[in-house]
Amino acid sequence: MTYEKLLSRITVAALLAFVVASGNAQQSQPAHKTSKAVSTRAANAAGLAFQPGLEPRAIEVLKTACAKLAAARSMTFTAVVSYESPSRLGPPLVYSTQSEVSMVRPDRLKVITAGDGPASEFYYDGKTMKAFAPSQNLLAVADAPPTIDAALQVAFDSGSIYFPFTDVIVADPYKDIADGLTTAFYIGQSSVVGETTTDMVAYVTGDVFVQIWIGRDDKLPRRIYAIYLNDPARLRHVLELSNWALDPVLPSDAFVVNAASASRIAFARPDASDAQGMRPPPKKRTSTKTQ
Repeated sequence: MTYEKLLSRITVAALLAFVVASGNAQQSQPAHKTSKAVSTRAANAAGLAFQPGLEPRAIEVLKTACAKLAAARSMTFTAVVSYESPSRLGPPLVYSTQSEVSMVRPDRLKVITAGDGPASEFYYDGKTMKAFAPSQNLLAVADAPPTIDAALQVAFDSGSIYFPFTDVIVADPYKDIADGLTTAFYIGQSSVVGETTTDMVAYVTGDVFVQIWIGRDDKLPRRIYAIYLNDPARLRHVLELSNWALDPVLPSDAFVVNAASASRIAFARPDASDAQGMRPPPKKRTSTKTQ
């Protein structure tokens, strides 16, 4: 159901509720029965009874976009991430980073990140992964598995390195979504995001609610909005994707770090854990069954 149709039905339902309530007010029926009848008729008229499920049109939009990403042997894009973090006053503060991403499947990745915090660079060449902090001139190096997917997992497990755009660059983007997918529905189209027309889809995967804007013509994601459902504060995370180039020719030296004079440090998890917006979303709900 499109946003416009939903808004129209809600307006009709509100009018219906007013008319029914006005008529019943002149009768002598019990108040609680009248109220229940009005709310039931209004809800039915608006079509607001929502049953979680996978709407075919939403799944088609997601699968088409994921298939296009998976088919690209190389890609470059810009990712701007804005995420909320609690403040001492209560309302959250918003922090942002911008990453220039270059990738060649199956074993080349470069992420150059600047933003609200120290700049960082990440390089992966199929054998090693390197994290470079240019302002401190520090370099961490570790052995890495032979695929991007596996290297990203090791980077997170051993160094707490996580990129919010991981689902875009893995070998099978749709599998990452589908593993915990419980709800998906098509919202409508927008002509605001990404300076193009986009299809809007909302879905729930694991414990994350996501709204995504995907180009109607090029099938590329332009904005991803996420909320962790198990987060009491319901902090918001927004990923803007732009400057897409699929299958560009990238030189091999594009994935070589220029840090000959840098001091070596261990590739290890940092002590700080305040970057709440940069953690990966859980893909599956934790079981509540008693063993």
